[in-house]
Amino acid sequence: MPKFFETMDKIKPAYDWTYKIVLIICKLLLIADILITSYAVAGRLLGPYIPFLTDPAWTEEVVLTCMSYMAVLSAALSIRRGAHIRMTAFDRYIPKTALRILDIIADIAVLALGFIMLFVGWRYTSTLGSRGFYVSLPWLSRFWMYFPVPLAGFAMVIFELEAIYNHVKLFFVKEDK
Repeated sequence: MPKFFETMDKIKPAYDWTYKIVLIICKLLLIADILITSYAVAGRLLGPYIPFLTDPAWTEEVVLTCMSYMAVLSAALSIRRGAHIRMTAFDRYIPKTALRILDIIADIAVLALGFIMLFVGWRYTSTLGSRGFYVSLPWLSRFWMYFPVPLAGFAMVIFELEAIYNHVKLFFVKEDK
């Protein structure tokens, strides 16, 4: 294996670490979503009978915000696992070299999308998002509603750089069978 790839493979723990952090964030958001939704449903169903159990107005907006984080972050996670939506019906008919080149082109397109999400998303988050507030939580900035886009863009860029590296590496390193 060329020395360059041996050196670059030492960065893999950083990708693993990033993946684990994003995965933990998604898990915590899912737990929060379930707990908040359960509380809201219990408040709607049992609120008339149990006076201290109410359905606060903020639950819907917070649940939707958590869901938006989970949606875009889990999409970034799928990049690392190679589980994102892609057309593979003709892969067995395409020569391996051509398929690898097509994979790199697709990865570059997704990398470009990640950069767009990162930079344009941050511009929206820091301008439009920082000016508004949640309707049911007037003390909380809408920054947090827009923040999942640049955050997921950052994660996508990280995972796409690894995917591109792995595809390029296949041209120079023999596959173990």
